[in-house]
Amino acid sequence: MAGMTSSARPFLNRRLAEFGTTIFAEMSALAVRTGAINLGQGFPDTDGPEEIREAAVRALRDGLGNQYPPGPGIPELRTAVAAHQQRRYGLSYDPDTEVLVTAGATEAIAAALLALLEPGDEVIALEPYYDSYAACIAMAGGTRVPVTLRPHDGAFRLDLDELRAAVTDRTRLLLVNTPHNPTGTVLTREELTAVAELAVERDLLVVTDEVYEHLVFDGAEHLPLAAFPGMRERTVTIGSAGKTFSFTGWKVGWVTAPPGLVTAVRSAKQFLTYVSAGPFQYAVAEALALPDSYFESFREDMRVKRDILAAGLKEAGFQVYSTAGTYFITTDIRPLGESDGFAFCRALPERAGVVAIPNAVFYDHREAGAPFVRFAFCKRTEVLEEAVRRLKSLPA
Repeated sequence: MAGMTSSARPFLNRRLAEFGTTIFAEMSALAVRTGAINLGQGFPDTDGPEEIREAAVRALRDGLGNQYPPGPGIPELRTAVAAHQQRRYGLSYDPDTEVLVTAGATEAIAAALLALLEPGDEVIALEPYYDSYAACIAMAGGTRVPVTLRPHDGAFRLDLDELRAAVTDRTRLLLVNTPHNPTGTVLTREELTAVAELAVERDLLVVTDEVYEHLVFDGAEHLPLAAFPGMRERTVTIGSAGKTFSFTGWKVGWVTAPPGLVTAVRSAKQFLTYVSAGPFQYAVAEALALPDSYFESFREDMRVKRDILAAGLKEAGFQVYSTAGTYFITTDIRPLGESDGFAFCRALPERAGVVAIPNAVFYDHREAGAPFVRFAFCKRTEVLEEAVRRLKSLPA
């Protein structure tokens, strides 16, 4: 019969069999179908700085990046990334050997895990974790070992004893995300010191996802793990332009690490996209050199939006956990008489005209995440205010 094969073997590689359509695609499609306000997927509904958009247009018109850029990324962007790390954190990287440009942070994560893992290696990740982490560990043949962040005093916290206990002789790598999506937690200096000491003691590699580095609030401080004693030589740090400059569609990310680690990651990356986003790389190089006032204004704007949504969610009856970083708020739906985040989020567009994401999708231990729901506040103020109005009228 046309379209059939003689093999009974499934088309999809068994390592990916547990991963279907992402929850973001499902919920965004639901938002379109119902006309609901999409506070699920984490993308802004306005563009970033006009001068950076114009820099991309100028690059296109000047013929910069319209053909294949260099595999590691254009020199201007690699130099800008190195300068950013030096200026912000006192971390010195050679733009020629210690910086790699990627197709967003998502590719950086994939390339790092594919490069650094052998089948059977264990990877410790902070649960709940961004869904691509699990898929990339699976593609590399690794075994994910979740260490769960749990609510404590109104925020999600890392249990350092649980982290230490999770390390075995098979542990190859720690996958750390701070500021943390989806919980909004920012790991403290004390927590990061303990993580660094553990990595050095057990001779572990670390991949650290820091894409929300410029979105920290209320006195929280982003501290790169690579800056801690003994960590620079074992840490792959991942950054991205999308979250900081509100051009998520450009997909420009980067890796900073010692030459050996960058070479390993590049070896995998070159067979994924090889290169991408040529003209946008020139624009992002200019964006990274924006004055401190841009970053301060961006952070303050997001803080105000966070407060609008957090106050509205509390008034609507949700338990709201503190967001010290990122542009997400995690809530508990049990005060609303609900306990199943999947069912709640799938019904919410019809009930209230708002889309959110069930946190359970970010857990191996689905029951641990069942009552938690994530909302994004990277939207225009009037959109957030309308979403709050709708949620306050949520029928029982």
